[in-house]
Amino acid sequence: MGGAPSEEHGESLEKPDAAVVRDALGVGVAVGLSGFAFGVTSAGSGLTVLQTCALSLLVFTGASQFALVGALAGGGNPFTAAAGAFFLGVRNAFYGLRLSQLLALPRAVRPFAAHWVIDETTAVSLAQPTRRGARIGFTVTGLSLYTLWNLSTLLGALGAEAVGDTDAWGLDAAGPAVFLALLAPMLRTAKERAVAGVAVLPGLGLLPVLPAGVPVLVAAGAVPFVLYAQGMKARRDERREDR
Repeated sequence: MGGAPSEEHGESLEKPDAAVVRDALGVGVAVGLSGFAFGVTSAGSGLTVLQTCALSLLVFTGASQFALVGALAGGGNPFTAAAGAFFLGVRNAFYGLRLSQLLALPRAVRPFAAHWVIDETTAVSLAQPTRRGARIGFTVTGLSLYTLWNLSTLLGALGAEAVGDTDAWGLDAAGPAVFLALLAPMLRTAKERAVAGVAVLPGLGLLPVLPAGVPVLVAAGAVPFVLYAQGMKARRDERREDR
């Protein structure tokens, strides 16, 4: 990734604030409403409405939340479930390093802004040509997504509690479906798609024999395997070019 957006080029890089707000709201609303599926999944896995809402309020990273309640619903050990959720959430720390340079927010604001550092706010911020646009995109995306995610989580949890057995309604599939929908747009490069493809094999193969949550951790071993394989391919290509 390059440096912070330059504001020295004037209007040639300008993007109207209204356009930034429109794009940010589009992302915030689309993803925020999927909190309903998380509420249904979480309540269906045995968590109370209060516990479900607390996860969305305090954790606020969809992939980690789905991974946690999915493992718990499958009878997984809470520590294993938490470990899987933690590893998925680690990427937000790296996003934060990039956004801290890009947004250059006042020190007093940074602890609060850190809670909104997720895939969507990062993507919208990095898409803006100026620092002002990045700040607007980050704020609007974070505010709209956080508000709608938590409201829809509450509605989903209350709805699951009202219908009773979510499995009978087929709602147990809502969580995994949305989880995959959240992850799919992140697979932009051939390397990322290769990691995902290789990770599926041990993940699915070990589901019947390992406790819930553990196959996800095992699947993470696909990362060094794919990187090693691609490194070997790159070295072979270099040798061919040298000839």
